[in-house]
Amino acid sequence: MDVLSDVVTTMKAGRPKITRSRRTGRWGSRFGPYPGAGFHVVLGGACWLVPPAGEPVWLTAGDVVFLPHGAAHGMSDSPDRTVDRLPPEPAPEGAASPLTGAGLAPADDTGDHTLLLCGAYRLDRGVVHPFLRDLPDVIHLPARLGRHAELRAAVELLGSDVAEVRPGADAALPALLDLLLVYALRAWLEEQCPREAGGWCAALKDPAVATALDRMHREPARPWTVQELAATAGLSRTAFAARFRTYVGRAPMAYLTWWRLSTAARLLRETAAPLAAVARQVGYGSEFAFANAFKREFGTAPGSFRRAHTAAAPEPRRPGEETG
Repeated sequence: MDVLSDVVTTMKAGRPKITRSRRTGRWGSRFGPYPGAGFHVVLGGACWLVPPAGEPVWLTAGDVVFLPHGAAHGMSDSPDRTVDRLPPEPAPEGAASPLTGAGLAPADDTGDHTLLLCGAYRLDRGVVHPFLRDLPDVIHLPARLGRHAELRAAVELLGSDVAEVRPGADAALPALLDLLLVYALRAWLEEQCPREAGGWCAALKDPAVATALDRMHREPARPWTVQELAATAGLSRTAFAARFRTYVGRAPMAYLTWWRLSTAARLLRETAAPLAAVARQVGYGSEFAFANAFKREFGTAPGSFRRAHTAAAPEPRRPGEETG
């Protein structure tokens, strides 16, 4: 996969929490902090985002807000209260779908109200991609006519699919949320990410470094050398290594090792593939070498890591069983 796709994949440490709520009159809620990344989509009406720092932000229908670090923040009908003065997010009521929420509005509801779609991805902080760490606390993507048509389409699809409980919602909603996240991050990179800020903004906008990163992510098992990566980037070995380290914060081979082991951690958590197969898939010729490298990175052997994450994972939901 390419870099941005892999960034989104690292966020999938369980099903996202999704709530849809209808707010009227005097209202406000405090969200977070939580161990993940949060988002809000204004499906109808308007409201204020009360960020963890800085001035409140006016939101209107179609606006998307992404909070990659799970920082405490608020949503409110007015900007006159700070985050700590807002009441906690209402506890969701149980529903027979991944969509739950207080004050759920029927599909044909009319009147003066704000309709919000809010959610959060739980993150495994041990394997979160450094691109996410470089993001600001709050990303606001306002609805703009003629801009980012794919993001607008994802918002429209989400609004349509959550208006009522419909067949296939269990499959459609997580997929639509992944699309929303991809398009939101893409829009931020294209519009709001300043290359001069350095870090991953610069890395993904620099043709040479971005090309090398793309090749690493698409072929992590290939026995890359710095010289080969420099050739794909069209630079000398010395110039490429210096530019890569400046933008990414690690030497090319150090980043490749980290990415291979992070991919292995995801495979151990999500699949039942034998350890030898996981080792080969991420570029290690022997299970012994893989186990040593994995333990240096994560502080535990691959088998122990898998058992710990399998034990912590929720049991699959049985047909007809409600989610909370």
